[in-house]
Amino acid sequence: MNTEESGAPIAGRRIVLRRAVEEDAPAFREALATPEVARWWVWPNMTAELAAEDHTVLAVTFEDRVVGMVQWYEEPDPDYRHAGMDLFLHPDVHGQGLGGDTVRTMARWLIDVRGHHRLVIDPDARNTGAIAVYERCGFRRVGVLRRYWYDHVTGEWSDGMLLDLLAEELRD
Repeated sequence: MNTEESGAPIAGRRIVLRRAVEEDAPAFREALATPEVARWWVWPNMTAELAAEDHTVLAVTFEDRVVGMVQWYEEPDPDYRHAGMDLFLHPDVHGQGLGGDTVRTMARWLIDVRGHHRLVIDPDARNTGAIAVYERCGFRRVGVLRRYWYDHVTGEWSDGMLLDLLAEELRD
């Protein structure tokens, strides 16, 4: 969410997305310290990324508590225009439908407000829980990104699963 556009939070069914601020860092660190999130996320330069210009970081809030983060970026080249997102939620809220709500809310905003016709997401291919959430929202598997990201747990390169979503495929 570029605050230059509206500054307003983005409301989902149960979650609210708002521009992340430095005061959100402790909640992000708490989630990142859990084994369920740390398995898939390494975020060594959080402070710098909160202010980055090539993507936007949003806090995911639920019942007035920061429970996670979603970040989005876009490819502005008109011949390849699309947007992508990444996210994590604290394990305390896993299994409550908040992941799907976050993905759908971000996707709807990227489609309706930013005008994207195609979205991408690229989790570790072994992260079957996340992939299942993305697929329930309408994302489709389009390929395996071989040795895509460095797995700090195993010390080896790991495959990523590339999924995409066309605007008309978003499932509410």
